[in-house]
Amino acid sequence: MSNIEISKRRRNLIVSVMLISAFVAILNQTLLNTALPHIMRELKIDESTSQWLITGFMLVNGVMIPLTAYLMDRVKTRPLYLSAMGTFLIGSIVAAIAPNFGVLMTARVIQAMGAGVLMPLMQFTLFTLFSKERRGFAMGLAGLVIQFAPAIGPTFTGLIIDHVSWRVPFIIIVGIALIALVFGFIFISSYNETKQTKLDKRSILYSTVGFGMMLYAFSSAGSLGFANPIIIVTLIVSLIIILIFVRRQLTISNPLLNLKVFKTRTFCFSTITSMIVMMSMVGPALLIPLYVQNALALSALLSGLVIMPGAIINGLMSVFTGSFYDKYGPRPLIISGFTILTVCTFLLCFLKADTSHMYLIIIYAIRMFAVSLLMMPINTAGINALENKNISHGTAIMNFGRVMAGSLGTALMVTFMSMGSKWLGSTIATSGSKEMIQRQTVAAGVDVSFALVTLFVVVAFSFALFIKEPRNTNKNIRAVSYTHLTLPTTPYV
Repeated sequence: MSNIEISKRRRNLIVSVMLISAFVAILNQTLLNTALPHIMRELKIDESTSQWLITGFMLVNGVMIPLTAYLMDRVKTRPLYLSAMGTFLIGSIVAAIAPNFGVLMTARVIQAMGAGVLMPLMQFTLFTLFSKERRGFAMGLAGLVIQFAPAIGPTFTGLIIDHVSWRVPFIIIVGIALIALVFGFIFISSYNETKQTKLDKRSILYSTVGFGMMLYAFSSAGSLGFANPIIIVTLIVSLIIILIFVRRQLTISNPLLNLKVFKTRTFCFSTITSMIVMMSMVGPALLIPLYVQNALALSALLSGLVIMPGAIINGLMSVFTGSFYDKYGPRPLIISGFTILTVCTFLLCFLKADTSHMYLIIIYAIRMFAVSLLMMPINTAGINALENKNISHGTAIMNFGRVMAGSLGTALMVTFMSMGSKWLGSTIATSGSKEMIQRQTVAAGVDVSFALVTLFVVVAFSFALFIKEPRNTNKNIRAVSYTHLTLPTTPYV
């Protein structure tokens, strides 16, 4: 990919617009974590229904990842950016004025269609406008900016909705997106070469319907139960469609995702491990605010403050982790990271209605420290195991897999929280007030969900032990990881 000859000032302006765009897209995701209990009460929906606002967003976002590569081949940068940001802005406006859950869900889908293009486009822009020697710095800067959104999003939202409507954060998102759109219209220019590529529409259909039905089954199991015929049939049909999708990717000449890269053992184990780690990161980021507000009966602001230290640590550690990886490889980081993650996740299986929120802050922060030790080395080791010609396919698959895992994992954890509340609700002493019993029931459900997360983490740890750095790999590790779309996916935290 050739670099574009432009002035330093103009380059910095373009990069600033792209970073603002990425920031607002991620902020839009994280603000719902603390707003969800308020939305549930105002729109009169339960946890299983409300989590679709997050999991549905992630599903559409995941589908857009491979589709964006096609769009960047066919459409010039400037119109693609303006279309994506315009779509995101329209979705944000609809979300701010949504009168009911159906309209709000539609708005989230529209937002996801725009946000799903903005992130890869931002990364593509940085690779194009910076020389190879400066890409590591550029993507590292992008990583720090992007990680800032998950740190302030929940707290920012909590501070606002404790005093005003949950709609206000969406209105603020509209304002920032409008500014980004205006500046993008002024400064963004086209710097990509278009080419004729063919899109396999059937693959898009199979992946969307297959994973969408699976997501529906996991989400609805909390209220209907896994033994319900609707859930069973939906799961079976979704698995059949996904298998058809997989078979098609292996047989056609222009696959949406080239699944043949899974023949590389290290990449296979890295991808599976990365998906589970993503699942164990995204789900708790939703569970904790629900627990803080509904079980501890604390404010939305405090639920955001519980998450903030962990998010900040996760962002700041990206610089250290990359440097450590360059010197010592992935094994020390993987073993220490998974050990800490397993212990901290297990400790969250014993939350009560009177658990100290300081205990929660400390455990969650240490847990996110562990996640920061894992994501980059696992992703990079997997990508480095591939031949250069397969790296673009590998990164697309890894990003797609993480987003799908985050979406399905969140749905599964909320479902188990609902089921756990029902299972254990009858065992809770009925001597207390109705409010206290309700709080204890929510806490019990959260404990069941974290027990499931602990099991997932143990499985991921076992897979991670098979991840090895190839001896003949290119040692410019961070340049490889940054240059091939392996930015941390904490937008979905």
